[in-house]
Amino acid sequence: MPKQQRRIFTPAFKKQMVELYENGKSRAAIVEEYDLTASALDRWIKQAQTTGSFKEKDNRSSEENELLTLRKENERLKMEVDILKQAALIMGRK
Repeated sequence: MPKQQRRIFTPAFKKQMVELYENGKSRAAIVEEYDLTASALDRWIKQAQTTGSFKEKDNRSSEENELLTLRKENERLKMEVDILKQAALIMGRK
């Protein structure tokens, strides 16, 4: 069976699906009619109800944002340490 290609949905489409649900159409009917996954529809509904935005960055918790910040800082510090190690090796040869 060939691998299914990932589909991209516009924010307008996601909003329409959430509105269908909020206006009484069942999750199962929406999933079946529009060939969606239940998890995707549930995520869109949750995003619409919490932040009103379908962008992942707008829906991260403060802990998730902190973790991303710390990971970036950790990468930067690793690079700085590598640079200092190389400089120390070069200076040691002189």
